[in-house]
Amino acid sequence: MEYSIIVEHLTKKFGNFTSVDNISFSVKKGEIFGLLGANGAGKTTTIRMLCGLLIPTSGTMNVAGYDVFTQGKEIRKHIGYMSQKFSLYEDLSVIENLELFGTIYKLKRDILHKRILQIIARLQMRNYATSKVEALPLGQKQKLAFATALIHKPEVVFLDEPTSGVDPLVRRDFWNMIYESASEGVTIVVTTHYMDEAEYCNRLCFMANGKVEIIGNPTDLKNNYKVENMNEVFHKISHR
Repeated sequence: MEYSIIVEHLTKKFGNFTSVDNISFSVKKGEIFGLLGANGAGKTTTIRMLCGLLIPTSGTMNVAGYDVFTQGKEIRKHIGYMSQKFSLYEDLSVIENLELFGTIYKLKRDILHKRILQIIARLQMRNYATSKVEALPLGQKQKLAFATALIHKPEVVFLDEPTSGVDPLVRRDFWNMIYESASEGVTIVVTTHYMDEAEYCNRLCFMANGKVEIIGNPTDLKNNYKVENMNEVFHKISHR
């Protein structure tokens, strides 16, 4: 079995505070892996370490076949990252944002041009192509942010609370995009506080106080706790 991410004994301390406490997990290629937990559980800190944006206190991480500690620059070519706040340039148009991110990832101009046309068609954003990002509805911004994280065709994509603040219909559209990417072999790691979205993941990792509480697929977790939905699973895990 091929793994895109292997994490062993990962710890991150900020002074006397331990944000991530000796966690271990692995993620299979093409898997949608959910990191769940209340605010402050350590989800975002974990993702930022896996992206090479934060230096761990201890432990080992391998992402897309590269050691995060020693091959950080190489890893960035093989991953995509979408933060809660969307890393978009509001004063640039949709096309200009895509061009900028493609240039950052050093895509050749002809390849970049072709990918931009494909993205705009795929996202049904022809009417918005020359619009400034600041004028876009939130749902369109969200789709564009995901597209910029995928423009260089990474092997692993990290999504940190990607659907926060958008309505259920837009969230469903966004998850269709996630499924499509996973079906093409992209590994997706997503944090969310929407328990209904947890059902869409292949496997889930519940975190609390910086530790991994349990890992499993949604069906097994519901069966183990003898409940009907992930909200109830989360409640059981939080109060055990």
